Order: sequence, then structure tokens, then C-alpha cells
Amino acid sequence: MTAVPAPIAVALDAPDIETAARWATLVTPHVSTVKVGLELYMRYGPDAVASVRGASRVQVFLDLKLHDIPATVAAAARAVARLRPAYLTVHAAGGPAMIRAAVEAAPSTRIAAVTVLTSLGDADLGAIGLAGPASDAVRRLAALAVGAGAQALVCSPREAAAVRGEVGPDITLITPGVRPTGAANQDQARVATPEAALEAGADLLVIGRPITGAPDPGAAAAAIAAALRRSYADAS
Repeated sequence: MTAVPAPIAVALDAPDIETAARWATLVTPHVSTVKVGLELYMRYGPDAVASVRGASRVQVFLDLKLHDIPATVAAAARAVARLRPAYLTVHAAGGPAMIRAAVEAAPSTRIAAVTVLTSLGDADLGAIGLAGPASDAVRRLAALAVGAGAQALVCSPREAAAVRGEVGPDITLITPGVRPTGAANQDQARVATPEAALEAGADLLVIGRPITGAPDPGAAAAAIAAALRRSYADAS
């Protein structure tokens, strides 16, 4: 019996489209989603989505973090909606009119509003003039985004429980900054293990370098997926 793919979005931050497609092929038996980020999309455009999707039914998470005036974001969302991404990110800080414009322009795609980037700490928020601490800023932006129609939110695993309490059970919570035990934090400031992120209420875990930087990305994805299944079994 084939195991159900784990709720993981593998960040395919590859230097070229061939590497991204190879990583996608290796991990898709084990995970539900692959993520195409800004660098890969800017370099290859729609071909990046087609290449990582291949012949599989894996979900594609298009992480472009759109942030502009509502008309421009609506036009951009409409342009990429034809690629059929499961998720498309916009910045919650763009405001409710911008978020609403994206939702209306891409009705078949779940618009995921990015609250506070996981690379930012409280001092960073103060430097850019955003009232913190991070947990408070995330909750405010989450409520704003959901009120504007966002169907998903991106927050760090440390804020997932508070955001879940703020927005209820029907909003998909996507958590970057997920690191298996022993993995380096790298440029992430607010992190948690996959098991802790799910326990906090996350629905989809974004994991990149701990998988793609491994000697065998497929084996790394399989190992994390198996660990999550064990944690489900232990919890039940």
C-alpha cells in the first residue's frame, strides 16, 4: 500500500530548471507539494512550473509574494492562474484591497497571504517601522488577510497556534522555517521541527535545503515523511 504523501512543500530553490525538475521527480512520491520561488520563476517563467509538475499530480505552490497596487497584483495573479498553481502568495502588508484583487483574479487558486517573513526578528520589525513583537504583527496581518478573502496564510511555526486561534480551522496555514532536528537554521530566524509545526496547527510545511541539500533528496524527503507518520501514530 502506497503511503499518503506528507504535507510538505519542498522549496525547489535550484540554480537551473533541470536541477529543479530532478529534485521534483525525486521527492514527489513522498510529499504533497513542490514550491517554485521567485528566483526560478524569474529565470524560466511558466516553463518552471511545467517542468517541476511533470507528469505527476503534485500540487505546485507558486511563491511569488506579489506586492503592488491592487490593479497590478490582479493582472499578475490572472496571468499566472492559467498555470493552475494550488497556491499563490501575496504579501499581507499590501493591504486588504490588494489581497481581495488577487483572490478575485485567480478564483481557482488559493491565495496565501504572507504575514511576517521568517527571516525577520523583532529588531528587524522595529527597524522597518512595523509594530511588534513578531507574534502580534503576524496575528494582525493574518486577521486582515482572511477578512479580505485569503484562503491560506504563511507564518512561522512559532506563530501557528496563535494564528489558528485567530482565524479558525478553515484557513490553510503554511509554515516555512521548518527544520528537522539537527539541521542548521541558516537564514531563518523563527524555526521549529516538522513535528512541532504540525502540532502547533500547521497544514503545510515548507522545507527546502534540509531536503534539496541532502546527498539524496528523495531519501531525505522520505525520512522526514516517515518521521511525521510516526508522530501521527504516537499521538493517536
